[in-house]
Amino acid sequence: MINKKITEVFSDYWYRKGGYRDLLRIAIPLILSTGAWAIQHFVDRMFLTWYSPEAIAAAMPAGMLNFTIMSLFIGTASYVNTFVAQYYGSKNYKSVGSVVWQGIYIAVIGGLTLFLLIPLAEPIFRFVGHKGLVVQYETTYFKFLCFGALPAIASSALSGFFAGRGRTLPVMWVNILATIVNLVMDYALIFGNFGFPELGVKGAAIATVLSACFSFAIYFILIFRSTYNQRYHTLRSWKFNSKIFLRLIRFGFPNGVQFFLDTAGFATFLLLMGRLGTNSIAATSIAFNINNLAFMPMIGLGIAVSVLVGQHLGNNRPDLAERSAYSGFHLTFFYMAFLASSYILIPGIYLKLFASHSDLVSFAPIRDITIILLRFVAIYSIFDTLNIIFAAAIKGAGDTHFVMVMLFFVSSLVLVIPSYLALVVFKMNIYVGWAIASIYIMTLGVGFFIRFKGGKWKSMRVIEGISPTLPSTFPETPTPDI
Repeated sequence: MINKKITEVFSDYWYRKGGYRDLLRIAIPLILSTGAWAIQHFVDRMFLTWYSPEAIAAAMPAGMLNFTIMSLFIGTASYVNTFVAQYYGSKNYKSVGSVVWQGIYIAVIGGLTLFLLIPLAEPIFRFVGHKGLVVQYETTYFKFLCFGALPAIASSALSGFFAGRGRTLPVMWVNILATIVNLVMDYALIFGNFGFPELGVKGAAIATVLSACFSFAIYFILIFRSTYNQRYHTLRSWKFNSKIFLRLIRFGFPNGVQFFLDTAGFATFLLLMGRLGTNSIAATSIAFNINNLAFMPMIGLGIAVSVLVGQHLGNNRPDLAERSAYSGFHLTFFYMAFLASSYILIPGIYLKLFASHSDLVSFAPIRDITIILLRFVAIYSIFDTLNIIFAAAIKGAGDTHFVMVMLFFVSSLVLVIPSYLALVVFKMNIYVGWAIASIYIMTLGVGFFIRFKGGKWKSMRVIEGISPTLPSTFPETPTPDI
């Protein structure tokens, strides 16, 4: 009887609009896409672990610092996705091309900003207390990544043209091909294979830049075809549109600030971890890298939730938007719970890849620390499901100001300041720092869920000319409960 009831509930959530099937149709290519990105970074870090402990110790802080600064512009430009979703849902197709171009202009601003920061790389890493060969590697890695900022940011805007319309297969293929480019060039340039010079961390950074340029080029070719130009004005709307640009800034910039604050908090955390020594930062880098294998694919599911929320709100159906969010939560929770169990029960499987080509003596203490850190990852991963899905849902509606303000206070008061006091002032160990990071993620997850349950997002829109309406109260549009 119980099994029959469970089967009926699952069948109901699978077939109805806004259920699992609707969500997975959009989400699976995005999950594979963000999964490819996670694999790219996993293998990149694995190669650097094989190269030397100093290389992996340098790549994570330098990469995080670069991505933190870029995240302000990526978060703003990628909000093109929500605009496209709501324009598409409201059948205002001609405005789609213009908002994509405004995202490209934001990418130009971001690319120039990162380029101007190149001379500050070494002073920054020396200021936070890093020393010796690690600082040299960090400086090199950061500088070369800055050259790839413009195409990386522009790609996040261009991908929104496809994802916002629910056409996610092109996004998947572009990211998979870009991952292949990155991995091949990583292997060639880090170790000096296929006739290329051995460049170490410089080679890893160059491979990342080449991958970003490849993505941008493919997106550019795909989007500006005549068929898209006729319906969405992807070429006709190339001019700067101050009205749409300012609306994108109004809603997208808080999303960028939220993205920036989140990554800045973790970048600061990593930089502080670097003060504890090479083993601590190397173990932290590996643990976060393993966590990305679980986290990044679910970002794809979160993007799908955001797309469906945007489309349903554009069509004035907040009831379906809510159902889509709960469908995403169910799927994410079971996936993350499974992987969290594996972090506790079989952590050695993940660490074998890092240890296989490393010096066993130098890697042994890193391995012991990482096994303990994975227990922290397992605990906060469950709460991260709330963070991924419900933050994506309210951002898909346009509730980016709340997300920005919440990230500011939680990142400052729960992560950055406590980490500084624990690790720098009171000289506590790595496990105290990771406990603080876990509490930070758990706090965010609960906060976003409470905001979602409040329902204010149901009356929000980011595009002009749409009047929110109350959802139908007829039986065919029930409001799902968790």
